[in-house]
Amino acid sequence: MKYARLTQQQLEELHPEFINFLATQSITAEEWTHLKEEKPEVAEEELDVFSDLIWEGVLAKVEYLENISEQHMHLFHLTEKEMKLFSVKVLNPEIDLRTQEGFGWFKRNFQSDFVEYLTASKAYSQDKNQDKFGIIQQGAVITKGDLYQWFERIME
Repeated sequence: MKYARLTQQQLEELHPEFINFLATQSITAEEWTHLKEEKPEVAEEELDVFSDLIWEGVLAKVEYLENISEQHMHLFHLTEKEMKLFSVKVLNPEIDLRTQEGFGWFKRNFQSDFVEYLTASKAYSQDKNQDKFGIIQQGAVITKGDLYQWFERIME
């Protein structure tokens, strides 16, 4: 498996797509039930292949990722040729950016000496989607990029 198996909840939400996937493999509902009972390792392989197909589709479309912790924000813009990063570090140990109060503090004090910024960019390796998946595995979530774009505007 190239990425990670989808969770049970994700598989349930993608049930119609999974049925279509099985149909493309010429596997009927009856055969699927039989596979799960008699050849669980084959059923597991099918789940892995389906998961990788879903991840490939998602990763090909993702443009923005965010990883926000107590005192750090890592905001990624995934362009065609490179990954761009806005990194924010809050130097006030009492602030937690994951809370409404902490983020409110940040919005009021983003230009103060208690906030440091870093920008960077990095070319993709040979496998662009694997690079994106690695960021997700480190805790990033897919977003529409509102926060990244806000930073882009204020940094101009």
